[in-house]
Amino acid sequence: MDKELVGIIEKFAESGWDLIDQPSKKWLEANGEASTKEPLLEAVKQADIECGSCGCEYDALYKRAIELL
Repeated sequence: MDKELVGIIEKFAESGWDLIDQPSKKWLEANGEASTKEPLLEAVKQADIECGSCGCEYDALYKRAIELL
């Protein structure tokens, strides 16, 4: 797995925001298994829509995670 992506997803897993932390934890626990990729990608896309321009540290991470996934 890509170290950069893992780092971003670990940050999402610790976010406390159910939208992205649960799919992130599942992806990490499954070591990036393909079946966990699509739910994670959809969650990150939704997070980017809802919060991707609020000015927080996650804004750029959403976009980068989408590129890497």
